[in-house]
Amino acid sequence: MDMSKKNDTTESLAPQAVSAQFSEHVVEQRLTPNPLNPFSMDKDTLRLALVTAQFALRATRQQTPPTINKPTGLLVLVNGMEQAGKGTAVTQLRQWVDPRLLKVEATIGDCPLKHQPIWQVHTKSMPRHGDVMVYFGNWYADLLYNVMRMATLKSENKEAGKNKNSSDKNKKSKNKKSVDVKKLPITEWQDYLQEELTKLQAFEQDLAANQTKLLKCWFHVDIETLQARLNDAEVDPKFLYQIDWHNAAVVAQFNEVATALLRQQGDWIIIDGKDKSQAATLFCHEVLRAMQTALASSRIEESKQVNPVINFDPVKIPKILIDINDTDIDKSEYHEALADKQARLAELLRARKGRHVVFAFEGMDAAGKGGAIKRLVAPLDPREYQIYNIGAPMLYELQHPYLWRFWTKLPDEQTDRISRIAIFDRTWYGRVLVERIEGFATDEEWQRAYDEINRFEADLVAAGNIVIKYWLAIDKKEQLKRFEAREETPHKQFKLTDDDWRNRDQWSDYVQSAADMLARTHTEDAPWCVIATNGKQQARLDVLDHAIQQLSSALSKSE
Repeated sequence: MDMSKKNDTTESLAPQAVSAQFSEHVVEQRLTPNPLNPFSMDKDTLRLALVTAQFALRATRQQTPPTINKPTGLLVLVNGMEQAGKGTAVTQLRQWVDPRLLKVEATIGDCPLKHQPIWQVHTKSMPRHGDVMVYFGNWYADLLYNVMRMATLKSENKEAGKNKNSSDKNKKSKNKKSVDVKKLPITEWQDYLQEELTKLQAFEQDLAANQTKLLKCWFHVDIETLQARLNDAEVDPKFLYQIDWHNAAVVAQFNEVATALLRQQGDWIIIDGKDKSQAATLFCHEVLRAMQTALASSRIEESKQVNPVINFDPVKIPKILIDINDTDIDKSEYHEALADKQARLAELLRARKGRHVVFAFEGMDAAGKGGAIKRLVAPLDPREYQIYNIGAPMLYELQHPYLWRFWTKLPDEQTDRISRIAIFDRTWYGRVLVERIEGFATDEEWQRAYDEINRFEADLVAAGNIVIKYWLAIDKKEQLKRFEAREETPHKQFKLTDDDWRNRDQWSDYVQSAADMLARTHTEDAPWCVIATNGKQQARLDVLDHAIQQLSSALSKSE
C-alpha cells in the first residue's frame, strides 16, 4: 500500500476543530463573538457572517471527519407584544441565512396541560445539535396566557366582584385538558409567575449545559404604535397570547406582567419594534452573536477551562447493597398474595383522578426488573400504560440534550393516546451508572447529572405526576446463577448478552455508582425504594407493596 495515501487518509480522519475549514482571518472576524458588532457591520458583512456561523454550527455535528468540537445548537425564543416586528425580523433572518438550515416553529399561548411541567409539551420541537431554530410563542406564551387569565380575573373580581357566572361559563368552554381555573392562585398571580419563572430558568440552564444554547428576544412597542398597527376591529384569535390588544386596560395588564417577567429574568434581549426594519437588523445581529457564542462554547478546551470538574467524593456503600437476604416464600402463599396486591394496585391506579404515573426501574443485571414489571402491569388494560425498554441512545437522540429522549416518552395530555402510565426499564440514571463507568459521559457531565435529574423529577412531581423509583439489588453469586439459568433456557437466552458478562467484571464499580446515585437522588419529591433480596418472588411482592403505599399516600394528600 502507498504509505503517502495512508498518511493522507489518516490526516483526513484526524479530529479537527470546526474552524479548521475556514481561513484564520475568517475565524477571527466571523466566528469570534464581538460585543461591538451591532455597530460595526454593514448589511453584506452581516449576511456573510451569519451564513458562515450557521454552517460552522452545523459542522459541530459532523461525524466524518470527526471534530473535536462539541455538537452545539441554538434555540432562539421569540416573544413580546403583538405588532412589534417579530415576524418581520424572523423573515429577514431567514432571507439572510440558508433557509434550509433554519428551523422555525410557532405556538399560540394556551393553558399549561394537566400533570405536565409547562415546558414538556414543547420538548419535541427542540433543535438538534448543529441546528438553529427560532421558536415563536414557546413555553413563555403558555405562561403569559395563563398569568393573563389569572391577572384579568383578579382585576375583574376586585372591580366588580360579581363575574362568577360568566367565568364559570368560560371555564366550561375551555379544552378539558386545560388547568381548572379554580385550582389556580388567581389572587396571587405574581407568586405563580415567580415560581414558574424560577423553574424555567433552571430548565433553560440545563439545556445550555447540554449544548442547546438559548437566545431570548423580547419585542416591544409603545401602545400608540401598537394601536396604529391594529387594523381589525375584532379580536384576532391567532394573536400570540390570545388577548384583546385593542383593549388599553388589557395591554396595560400585559405590560405589568411582562415587566415582572423581565425583571426576574435578566437574560432577555429587549428589541424596540417601533422601526421594524431597524428591529429586524438588530435581531439578526443578536442571532449572529448567539451563534458565535455557541461556537465558542463548543470548543472543548475552552469549556474545560470554564467548567472545571470538581473533586467527587464517593459515598460509603450502604449495607443494604452488599448484604442481600435470601428470602424464600411458599408458592401458593406467593400466588395468593400476588393476586391480592395486583387487584389493589389496579384499583388505586384507576382512582388516581387522571394523574400521570412514572415508574422507574434500575438495578443490577438479572436483578428481576422485567419480572417485576410483568407482574405490575398484569391487572391493567394494555391501553393504560406504556413500557419503555431503554438501551443505548440512537444517533438522533445523541443530537439533543441528554434528557430529551426521556422528556419525549413521558405521558402527554396533548396526545390522543389514553395511556397515562409510563414504565421505564432502565432510565435517565444511565448517565450516572453505565455512562459513568464506561466513559460514555465526561466526568463533568455525569457529576452534573445528579442535580439535572433531581430538577427534572421535581418538575414532574410539582406538576402532579407520581414518580416511583426502584433499585433492585441481588448479590454477585445470585447473578451468576441467573445468568447460567438464562443460558440453559431457550426462551430466555436472548436476555443474556456479552455486555452482561463484561459488566459483571465491573461489579464493584456498579455497586459504588449505585450507592452514589441513591445518596444524591433520594429526594422528598422522588424517593428511592431499594428492593434487596435474592428471592424473585419476594422482590415482586415488595415492588407491589411499595407501589400501593406510594399511590395510597399520593391519593390521600390530593383529597
